[in-house]
Amino acid sequence: MNLAEEARVLDDAAGPRTLRTRTQLDWLESEGVHILREVAGECTNPALLFSGGKDSAVVLRLAEKAFRPAQIPFTIVHIDTGHNFPEAIEFRDRRVAELGVKLVVGSVEDSIKRGTVRLRRPDESRNAAQSVTLLETIAKYGFDACIGGARRDEEKARAKERIFSFRDDFGQWDPKHQRPELWNLYNARVNPGEHVRVFPISNWTELDVWQYIEREELDLPSLYFSHRRPVFRRNGLVVAVTHVTQPKEGEKIEELSVRFRTVGDMTCTCPVESDAVTVAEIVAETVHTRITERGATRMDDQTSDASMERRKKEGYF
Repeated sequence: MNLAEEARVLDDAAGPRTLRTRTQLDWLESEGVHILREVAGECTNPALLFSGGKDSAVVLRLAEKAFRPAQIPFTIVHIDTGHNFPEAIEFRDRRVAELGVKLVVGSVEDSIKRGTVRLRRPDESRNAAQSVTLLETIAKYGFDACIGGARRDEEKARAKERIFSFRDDFGQWDPKHQRPELWNLYNARVNPGEHVRVFPISNWTELDVWQYIEREELDLPSLYFSHRRPVFRRNGLVVAVTHVTQPKEGEKIEELSVRFRTVGDMTCTCPVESDAVTVAEIVAETVHTRITERGATRMDDQTSDASMERRKKEGYF
């Protein structure tokens, strides 16, 4: 069944062969389901990367729709930096238990102990180090495909990446040598040691994600909704006070109403000021925002214009 057929629904109650007009979200959902089924059909040992964030929660929902009532045919994988927000970890474990799926956790802390990850200083962000742990986890379990929740609207390096993104036997991505994807035909063929990263919601925007969460009534970590939290300001960003992010001399702690637009490593993920406490309020807020979620919330993307592309070439998500 192709995308056009999957996006065409007959409404028998309205009369014989009456077509219901499908929305943008219906088309995006159909595309995501189609991509996930392609992975299941073409790949031998696929994994689904689940961090407990909103994007991976949407991908997990698409996987439910693609395969229920059968079991989801993917191993759930999370790369734990050791500096993740507790609310995201609690949500991850709860969703995995609800679905009854296998969870594999790759630990950056274990990579540090093995010596494959070396930090320049104890308080250095572990976000980029996830690449090493991810590649080690892929090699250990022999995954030939890793499904993620990255979207093209997040960052310019992701904007030029294919939906089925080939990675060589070093786990590296070469943006100048990508496979064509004409007519929604995807090439998942890999040699031993190689794999593909697959992005079912690549064509979604942040607004699409929140509207889908609203429609599907998806549960999320409380971090995504407005709450009072002690913060300080650094380089134009609001930084949450945690055991790994402490203010420097001259940086004043204040308590603000904030929420997180994206959830990642605590050392580089910043909240934004917001009073939105419901999904509907977040949708309304997202309609008017003019700064991408990574541009407004990620300290690691501000080191250079090519930060994300460099990390992706080294094996990052």
